[in-house]
Amino acid sequence: MRTKWAIVTGTVFALLLSACGSGGDSDNTSTPLRPPPKVATLGPFAGECGHVTDDEVRDLAGLGQISQVLRNSVGCNWLSAGVGSTGVTFASYRGSPIAREKAWVSTQGRNPETIDVGGHAGWQALDPGGDICDLAVQLGDDFFEWSMAFQIYSVHDNPCNRVHKLAELTVQRLQ
Repeated sequence: MRTKWAIVTGTVFALLLSACGSGGDSDNTSTPLRPPPKVATLGPFAGECGHVTDDEVRDLAGLGQISQVLRNSVGCNWLSAGVGSTGVTFASYRGSPIAREKAWVSTQGRNPETIDVGGHAGWQALDPGGDICDLAVQLGDDFFEWSMAFQIYSVHDNPCNRVHKLAELTVQRLQ
């Protein structure tokens, strides 16, 4: 008797539970709670170190002697010899919003201005002291960035002029 009662009770609960949730609508046309994520399309390949050689960085950035070059899968960094070395950095960002980088640069006290490099939109931002420049170029859903920071006691011109030349080389050599 207890077995029959348990089977009847289990069946009733199963029927009640199966009736819940569908709302009586048997077709599955409900809309998702949020839109599906956007899949970024890959832009042109900016190459290792922006397709720029160590010698080109040294000459265009005016580094003199390069003491250290660091490379990884997304960027490169060159440092000149000496205390408080001038540094140049290249970074490539796949499927990342350029606006986020622009917002971060703005919070650092640099005022980004719109530029064009070889037909590609971007921005550059010079710090108020004239020692640091960040320059970013949009490539579809991707972007790359060149940055330069002069050493503390160096006599120099606008670093944006120098990184703009490096960015032009990168755009010319896109694959």
